Amino acid sequence: MLRVKVVGILLGTFFLAAVGLNAGDLPEIIKIDEKGYEKDKKGPVEFAHKKHADFRACIDCHHNYKDVVEKGLPVGKCSEGHDPFKKQGKAIRLQYAYHKTCKKCHKALAKAGKPAGPFKECGGCHKPKQKS
Repeated sequence: MLRVKVVGILLGTFFLAAVGLNAGDLPEIIKIDEKGYEKDKKGPVEFAHKKHADFRACIDCHHNYKDVVEKGLPVGKCSEGHDPFKKQGKAIRLQYAYHKTCKKCHKALAKAGKPAGPFKECGGCHKPKQKS
């Protein structure tokens, strides 16, 4: 029984790795610019998706990655599960989900003495808002 579980885990890991390795259609940059905030104080974030995917596992950011891939579903956007205005069940607000995920990783890299990217100042990620 233990052998079956180990084989299952290894095959699952291999499957996820293979999906990630074949994901050549990843966008280079994703512009995170959620609309609808009452007070949209900060400008958009240009997230280097492909660059992050080169050294992070998809599940590090997409916590539902394994579930959706096994079901053959697209990974989807964070805003599909995180409401920008209120917490829904266990799903925290969208802004907190972004900040929690990004800052946690960047702080850990900085603590390990590795290049970490921005996490202390808003302007490190957010581009200035365009005047309309």
